[in-house]
Amino acid sequence: MSRYFGTDGIRGKANAGLNAETAYKVGRYLGYYYSREGRRKIVIGKDTRLSSDMLENALASGIAASGCDAYLVGFCPTPCVCYLTVNEDFACGAMISASHNPYYDNGIKIFSKEGVKLQGEVEELIEDYLDGKVDVPYATDDAIGRVISYPQGLENYLDWIVEEYPLDLSGMKIAMDCANGSSSFTAERTLKRLGAEVTVFNAQPDGININSHCGSTHPEDFISFMKEHEGEYDLGLTFDGDADRQIPIAPDGRQVDGDYMLYILGKYYRDAGVLEGNTVVTTVMANLGLWKAMEREGIHVEKTDVGDKYVYDMMCRKGYIVGGEQSGHIILKRHATTGDGLMTALSILKVMKVSGKSVQELMEGLKIYPQLLVNVRVTDKTKVMDDPQVKAAVSDVDVQLHGNGRVLVRPSGTEPLLRVMAEAETDEICHEVCHRIADLIQEKYGA
Repeated sequence: MSRYFGTDGIRGKANAGLNAETAYKVGRYLGYYYSREGRRKIVIGKDTRLSSDMLENALASGIAASGCDAYLVGFCPTPCVCYLTVNEDFACGAMISASHNPYYDNGIKIFSKEGVKLQGEVEELIEDYLDGKVDVPYATDDAIGRVISYPQGLENYLDWIVEEYPLDLSGMKIAMDCANGSSSFTAERTLKRLGAEVTVFNAQPDGININSHCGSTHPEDFISFMKEHEGEYDLGLTFDGDADRQIPIAPDGRQVDGDYMLYILGKYYRDAGVLEGNTVVTTVMANLGLWKAMEREGIHVEKTDVGDKYVYDMMCRKGYIVGGEQSGHIILKRHATTGDGLMTALSILKVMKVSGKSVQELMEGLKIYPQLLVNVRVTDKTKVMDDPQVKAAVSDVDVQLHGNGRVLVRPSGTEPLLRVMAEAETDEICHEVCHRIADLIQEKYGA
């Protein structure tokens, strides 16, 4: 089991689970690893949380101390770092972010030259260094690296986005909630550049308001706004903190979550004759209704474990071009190696423009089953997953639901939580079966 790296990099509470010393050491090893064949460049981006400046400086110092140059993009979306790493002369990229978590958490995501999250052997080498099992030399004399401001990186990314989606959005009115995060520096600029009329909320980051009662994880106020102004806007957009995911809001206030987006995009690519393998990729957390709707449409659904890296791995192994998660993390492999909230928004807008349909019309045909997710904080995630009584209880629920629902228990990749998810034909059945399992886990292993 990984000692520091979860499914989304290293993550923890700032100056508790993740501090400047750890960031410095991560930088030290990255600088050493990538400078073995000469001086190399490493690009760093960050989201808007208070601790990001601290971790950025520590990470960059470590990189320079070990002989690589650190290029600082500043505030930017995670996919910006991916784009720059793949398309410019960088050995790897690092994003300082805790995504949708509160401001007091932070994290370090590291991306390989291929634009995917670092994993496997290199993660283990970094972890050995963090644990003091190995040492690395300092660079000396003219081998010491530099720390270079690189705001042009964000401009290069935005130019590329517009080249990928050269839409004419003149006459369209779009509202957006930027979660006081990374999209505060990108989304409005891009949509206006394409001709849209834009109304923006929560784009004034102050270090502690990122994801606070706003954005894709807390869209209640924004949904109320869309309902109150129904008919005035063609689409609403809600981003998360680092803008790698985004959930549109229909003019009537309905959330167009990842299941709806995969349904819309899967049919669009199929009709265009470019849906490789006639398949979309999603995770086991996708709504049962999506699987049934895709079966009706004759489109295959490939299921993976939860986590965008598993989705992307499946897409790479089998050549599929579209996949994602219910949370709004959509990967469009013809364009990018990771989820990109702005790209997802432009993809949905493109389908609207090409089809001449509203997003509500594009959503038709997908019946979403009631779904309930309960998080249980536990003392030992592994023991819960191996517990025969828990397994038996889950099997009993599956028998009870007769294929018209399910219950899924899985460990969080970043927190000491077990996530219990239930789907059924009614909210009442969802509540009963979900809490039956959650209460059992809480009773035996609750923290």
